[in-house]
Amino acid sequence: MTDHKSELLRTIVARGYLHQCTDLEGLDALAVAQPIIGYIGFDCTADSLHVGSLVPIMLLRYLQQTGHKPVVLLGGGTTMIGDPSGKDSGRQLLSNDEINHNMLGIRQIFERFVKFGQGPTDAVLVNNAEWLCDLNYVKFLRNYGRHFSVNRMLGFDSVKLRLEREQPLSFLEFNYMVLQAYDFLELARRYACVLQLGGSDQWGNIVNGVELGRRVENKSLFGLTAPLLQTASGEKMGKTALGAVWLNEERLSNYDYWQYWRNVEDADVGRFLRLFTELPLQEIERLENLEGAGINDAKILLADHATTLCRGVDAAESASRTARDTFERRGLGDELPTYSVPTESLSDGIGVIEVFQLVGLGKSNGEIRRLIRGGGARINDVAVSSENRSVTMDDLDKNRVVKLSAGKKRHAILRLIKNTEDGL
Repeated sequence: MTDHKSELLRTIVARGYLHQCTDLEGLDALAVAQPIIGYIGFDCTADSLHVGSLVPIMLLRYLQQTGHKPVVLLGGGTTMIGDPSGKDSGRQLLSNDEINHNMLGIRQIFERFVKFGQGPTDAVLVNNAEWLCDLNYVKFLRNYGRHFSVNRMLGFDSVKLRLEREQPLSFLEFNYMVLQAYDFLELARRYACVLQLGGSDQWGNIVNGVELGRRVENKSLFGLTAPLLQTASGEKMGKTALGAVWLNEERLSNYDYWQYWRNVEDADVGRFLRLFTELPLQEIERLENLEGAGINDAKILLADHATTLCRGVDAAESASRTARDTFERRGLGDELPTYSVPTESLSDGIGVIEVFQLVGLGKSNGEIRRLIRGGGARINDVAVSSENRSVTMDDLDKNRVVKLSAGKKRHAILRLIKNTEDGL
């Protein structure tokens, strides 16, 4: 079926969000007939989500924009167990205090993407600890455990891959899919929620919830998944040489976030414009067909719009201005990552390998040595010729800073301060 009647499904399909749906025609008809309530769950394993979570976040945004109500489910309960999906080993178990801290950081992200409130399509934030943490184990097993087939659960990718690799899967983790299915049932009871969305790795868990609702309460529930994204070269979405691309500014600067989008591969530009911006589809079609310098203009638009959605217009404009100052005018933009060192450190000199690690332009001695040998390490735009070079007071410019570069796209500033107490 390609001629969808609901604005919700027309939008989801046109922008590339659809992978699988339990009943596409039924969901389409329901979305035409009435506002529907849909949810996505997010476990609280860190105090920020990363770019890999942006597809489900955007799904909730479009759900709201097309006249429906999003539920953001935070896994205060399920985080205590850990989702085995896509993992080679069990997650580190977190304390209640750590989970609560992480929930606060994650909530800040959603306030950028969806509108919370009391209106009919305003988003609500829910914590599954409300019902999971007080369950009676024996009663829960008797009422719900009988609806799950272990034979079938062993066939789900999240379980099967771990077993095939002979990697341990604890009984604790094995219970995760049961609790996620129960989440859907509870949200259906408490909020009249009828739709669960998620990544394609969650398909088995979502189907479990749809079937549990039908078996226990004869409810018609729906599940829809989006494709898990990889870059054109096969890299996992949101991973870089320096680690995850975090959505919260406390974890990743506005400039670095903007730069991530500016540096995507040419082949990913059109797809990412559809998924991560709200530019009209006709304009995106024009942009993705640009070549040469034109495709760089399209990447700048992608970076501007994606950063505006996540960090706000001021952050996007500042990051873009810094990029222009750094690359076009060969200056020092205000948003470049800046690291302070005391006078005595530069008086004695800091080895170039140490300083590049200090500012985050390399993770290991070997990586920085390879960068130097390849001519990619620069100090004040001059290539570093020796691994034994030190950064000293002589490298300071008139503003008392040193510009460090790894290749053409990664830069940092070393700033001199007077006293050790004010340093790192």
